[in-house]
Amino acid sequence: MLNSDNKKRNIIFVVTLILALACLGASVIKTNAYNNAKHRKMFAGDKLFNPESASSEEVSIVGVPRDSTWTKVFDFNNEGLTEHNFQAYTYDFTVTNNTKDTVKDFKFKMVFYRQVFLSSGWNGSVEIHQKIKGGEVVATVPDLREFKPEDYDLKTFTVDGENLITMNKGDYLIYTPSSSINAMEVPIEPLEATTPGFILYTAIGKDISNSTVELEYSFHRLLTSEPLYWISLTALALWLIGVIVELIISSRIRKYNERHERDNEIINESIETFTGFIDAKDPYTNGHSKRVAIYTRHIAKEMGFEGEELDRIYYIALLHDCGKIGVPDNILGKPGKLTDEEFEIIKSHTVRGGEILSSFKSLENAGEGATYHHERYDGRGYPSGKAGEEIPLIARMICVADSFDAMNTNRVYRNRLTKEDILNELENNKGTQFDPKIADVMLKLLKNGEIRFDD
Repeated sequence: MLNSDNKKRNIIFVVTLILALACLGASVIKTNAYNNAKHRKMFAGDKLFNPESASSEEVSIVGVPRDSTWTKVFDFNNEGLTEHNFQAYTYDFTVTNNTKDTVKDFKFKMVFYRQVFLSSGWNGSVEIHQKIKGGEVVATVPDLREFKPEDYDLKTFTVDGENLITMNKGDYLIYTPSSSINAMEVPIEPLEATTPGFILYTAIGKDISNSTVELEYSFHRLLTSEPLYWISLTALALWLIGVIVELIISSRIRKYNERHERDNEIINESIETFTGFIDAKDPYTNGHSKRVAIYTRHIAKEMGFEGEELDRIYYIALLHDCGKIGVPDNILGKPGKLTDEEFEIIKSHTVRGGEILSSFKSLENAGEGATYHHERYDGRGYPSGKAGEEIPLIARMICVADSFDAMNTNRVYRNRLTKEDILNELENNKGTQFDPKIADVMLKLLKNGEIRFDD
């Protein structure tokens, strides 16, 4: 049976590893394919020149002219014209990345449908395509700001010393962004944008709103953005956890056995210690301690404690009055009012209990309940006058349980209180004698019947 179980586990390990590696390989292939893909979008009219359309595409381009313009006289035939007939526009073409991936590179082709004259541009190179005499002239200008007509076979026009490139209907340019440090246009980070631009002239009253732009771009997606990558990592993690669990299972069993032996030791020591108290004192003391331990366990469970911690709280509460072993019986059982000296002797049982339990090493913080269960939340208790959360939590629990049992049982000096009086005492002493949160827990347990008044 054991060998069969081991075989099944080994099969699960192998299958999990194969699936994890397959997912990892698929995520790499898928990411590379996505990054190598070229995307193309066409922009024209309102889609190209309306800024509000920018967010409707994963990657968009919007052309916006600046407010500042100027005019010049274009005297093509040297006729002596003096009236300005062409206007200059500075167009910003903003390329926006609306995705969570990085735009690795892009370029765009802009086709003109009326005559314009290209003056300047920035942050990239421009490939000019002119139709001349039935053919096409193509030239790449690395930087339009440094354009010199004599270096190219392009059709140009010069006005007022400014060299312009003539772009007739059907001519187009291809803009490629710069990746240099001084004018870096690519890559475009997620939800960021870059803005190349051009200065061009059109006849007064005309613009380039009928032009079209074809935008081509590609992405660089990180492998960590691919869901399959995380699926594969999860599978690998599960595989690794399974291997680790398999390797340490024997160690876990050994530690469990040691813990079990330690718990038995705690129980044995507690029983032996408390048996000594029973032998030394009357049956009332034993009954009171047992009930307080049960009530404290109820409170702790309601507050979220469980397992071994709940057992530890129970044992500490069971031993809370162990210091009374040193208090004379005539004082413990005195029916009348105690003298100041007798009351001091009674109070000393808290410190004495803590001293007795100081050697109880197998039960962590065993003396906290014995030492501090008569402290008050308002700081007026004994033996140290601790207040609020300075008092250990276990002692605050025992304080409520101990007080309830004292009110709910007959004492030498008075009979038990009524149910109504007990509830009122718990309610009225919240924040003074009792931790208000723990008092509320006790009230809830009493009202729900989980702790009964006649127990």
